[in-house]
Amino acid sequence: MDKNYCAYICAGCGIGDALDLEALSEVVTGEMSMDCKVHDCLCGAEGRAFIEADVKEGVNTVVVGACSPRVMANEFDFGKDKITVRANLREQVIWTEVKPAEGEEPHAEAAEFLAEAAADYMRMACTRAQKTELAEPYQLEVTNKIILVMGGGLAGLTAAKESAAAGYDVILVEKEDNLGGKALGWRKSFPTKAPWTDLEENPIQALVAEVVNNSRITVKTATEVARITGSPGDFGISFKAAGTKTEWDAPAKVTVDEQDLINKGEKEDPNEGLQKYTEINSEATKVGSVVLATGWKPADVSEYEHLGHGKLTNVVTNAEFEKISKLGKVPATVAFVQSPGGKDNDNDFPYCNSVTSMVALKQAQYVCEDNVDGRAFILYQHMRTPGSMELFYKNTQNNDGIFLTKGCVTQVEENGGGLRVAVEDTLLGEDITIDVDMVVLAAGMEPVTLHENSINLAYRQGPAFNDLDLFDGYADSHFICFPYETRRTGVYACGGVRKAETMEEAVDDATGAALKAIQCIESADRGVSVHPRSGDATYPEFFMQRCTQCKRCTEECPFGALDDDDNGTPLPNPTRCRRCGTCMGACPERIIGFKDYNIDLIGSMVKAVEVPEDDDDRLRIVVFVCENDAYPAIDMAGMKRLGLSHMVRFIPVRCLGSVNMAWIRDALSAGMDGAMLLGCTYGDDYQCHFVKGSEIANKRMENIGDTLSTLGLEPERCVANQIAITDYDKIPKIINDFVDEIVEMGPNPFKGF
Repeated sequence: MDKNYCAYICAGCGIGDALDLEALSEVVTGEMSMDCKVHDCLCGAEGRAFIEADVKEGVNTVVVGACSPRVMANEFDFGKDKITVRANLREQVIWTEVKPAEGEEPHAEAAEFLAEAAADYMRMACTRAQKTELAEPYQLEVTNKIILVMGGGLAGLTAAKESAAAGYDVILVEKEDNLGGKALGWRKSFPTKAPWTDLEENPIQALVAEVVNNSRITVKTATEVARITGSPGDFGISFKAAGTKTEWDAPAKVTVDEQDLINKGEKEDPNEGLQKYTEINSEATKVGSVVLATGWKPADVSEYEHLGHGKLTNVVTNAEFEKISKLGKVPATVAFVQSPGGKDNDNDFPYCNSVTSMVALKQAQYVCEDNVDGRAFILYQHMRTPGSMELFYKNTQNNDGIFLTKGCVTQVEENGGGLRVAVEDTLLGEDITIDVDMVVLAAGMEPVTLHENSINLAYRQGPAFNDLDLFDGYADSHFICFPYETRRTGVYACGGVRKAETMEEAVDDATGAALKAIQCIESADRGVSVHPRSGDATYPEFFMQRCTQCKRCTEECPFGALDDDDNGTPLPNPTRCRRCGTCMGACPERIIGFKDYNIDLIGSMVKAVEVPEDDDDRLRIVVFVCENDAYPAIDMAGMKRLGLSHMVRFIPVRCLGSVNMAWIRDALSAGMDGAMLLGCTYGDDYQCHFVKGSEIANKRMENIGDTLSTLGLEPERCVANQIAITDYDKIPKIINDFVDEIVEMGPNPFKGF
C-alpha cells in the first residue's frame, strides 16, 4: 500500500482551549512530515465531511488527534482500505491535568506540560500510522457451516433447535440411547412466569419431539465424539460408539501422520486392554463450531460421614430424590439438608448455589402434595432465591407442611425404622432433633469436565481446556465478560457444564452459546477474529527462518492456537487465534507480529516520545496499558478529572501478555526514567480477558529486574500492576505513587546517551 498521510486535530471538547493547536500542528508537519489540519468538531457531520473530502483526493492513512479511540469508532471509520490511527488528546491529556488545590497557584509550566504530552501522543500516533499495514484476512478454502452440539439434554436440545432456527445445519450427539438427559427424570420444573409460585410441567418431552422432527438437525444417539481436529470453520469430527474406549481417550501429542490415521479410523490400539479404535463414519465429519452441552454430575457427598450417605439406606441426594418422586409416592416426612454441617462449618456442599436452594423448595412441595399430613424440613446455612424466585420462596414459607430453619446438622443416624437428624444453632435459638423417614442432601452440580474428557481435542496443549485450572474446572475463559466462550476458540459451553442453572437459565444459556457458535463460523468465513477482539482481520505472522524452536509461543498461548512439529517449530492455526499477541510477547527472537501491532511498531512509538534531559520536572515514564480493563479505566479517570502526572505516557497494548521485554529494555536504554505494565486483575476474584496475560507479564517483569541490575539500574524502575475496569478511582494513586518513587530515585543515568 502506497500511503498518503494526513493528520487532523480536533479543537472541540476543550482541546482547543487547553492546547496551542497551531504549535501542535507544527510538530506534526515538521517532525513527522505529515500534513496537519485543525477542525472545530471532527466527529460532527461537517468534521467527517472535512476528512472525507481529503480521502476522496487520495488520503488513505488518517491520524486523528481528538477523543479516545474507545469512542466515536464509526465516525472515524473511512473504510477497510483505509488506515485510521487515533491520538487520545482528550481523556489522556487535557482531562488528566492536575488541578491546583484551592488557594494554590497553577504550576508555572502547566501549559507547557500539557503541550509536551499532546506532542508526544501525536508523534506516537503518526509513528503508528507509518508502521501500520493494512490487514489481510486469513481465508479458509472452505468454511464449514455445520454446528456440532455435544449433549442431548435440555441445553443441547435448545442449542440445536436455535441453531437450526437461524438457518444452520446441526449434528446433535448424545451418548445415551435417548435424548433428554437428566431432565427426563424430573417430576416438575420451577415457575417461569407470574405469579412465580406454582411448579410447572416438565417441558423436555415436547422439546425432544421438536428437535427430532427438525430436518436441519441430524441426531446421533448412543454416540460419542472420539476426536476433534482442525480449527474453527474447519473442525474434523470423528465419532465412536458410546462406551468404546480408544487410545485417544488419554492422548499424548498428535503428529500429522497420526492425524491421518485418526481420520481413516484405522489406528491400532498400542495399549493393552483398550479396544480397537472404532469410528462410526469412515471419514471425519467437517463442522464449523462446537457447542458443548455435556451437562453435570451430582457432586460427591460421601466424604461427610456424619450424614450417612452411602451407609444409611434412606439418605439420598437431591438428584436421587427427584427420580424417586417421579416414579412413586415420596415418604411422609423428609429432611432436606442444604449444607454439610459439622462443628464450626457454615459452608455449603461443593458446587452448590441458588439452584440447590430452589430444588429443596420444589422437592419439599412434593412431600406435601403426595401426603395429606406430609412434613418437610429444610435445614440450611444459606438460602438463595434470586430475582422473581423470591416469590417462589415466600410461597413455600407459607406452606404449613414445610418448616425452614437455619441450622448446623451435626448428625444423621438410624432411629428404629427411620432417621434422626440433630441440628444445632438454629434460628429458634435452641438445638433440635427431627425424626424423619428420609434425608435428602443438597449435592451440587459438578461439570462433567472434571470427571472425564467430554471433548477430545487433537491439540498440542492437550485434549481438554481445563488445563489452566481456573474457576474450579468450569469451561469459560472469561466468566464475567464473555460467557459461553471456552479456552478453545470455536467451542462454546452452555448448561450445567458452564454453571449450575435452572431449566429456564439453561434455555437462555444454550441460545447464547448457539449465537456465539454462529458468530464464530461467520467470523472465520470473513477471516476475522472472535471475542474479545471481534472483527480484527490481523493474525500473527512468523518469520520462521529465525525461529529457534524454543516452544515458548506454543506453551504460553492461552487458547491452543499453535501446534508444533517434531522439531518444535510452531504450526499456526489462524482461526483459533484470538489476536492477543501473547506469542509475540513470549518470543525472544522477536519474529512474531501483526500488520498493525508488532515489536518494531510499539518500539518505534516508545522512541517517538521526547525525553527531556536534566530536568527533574520532566521525567518520562512509559505505561503499557491493556486495552480491555486498564485503558478504559484511565479514560474514566480522565472523564472524572481525577488528575494524573504529566510525566506519564500511555501506550495501549492488546494484552499485557503481548508485551515483549525488549520494549522495556529499549525504553530505559533510551533514557526513559521508568516503565509500568497496567493490565487486568488476575486471581480468584477476576481474570485477564486473555486468560493469563497479566500473570505471564508479571512473571516476565520479575525476571527483567535481574537484567536491569546488570545495567546499573534499579529494578524498582519497572513494575507491573493490575486493575479492574471498575476501579478507575484507583488509577491516580497507582500512577502518581509510582511517579513519586521514580522522582525520588532520580533521572535515569542513561539519559542523554
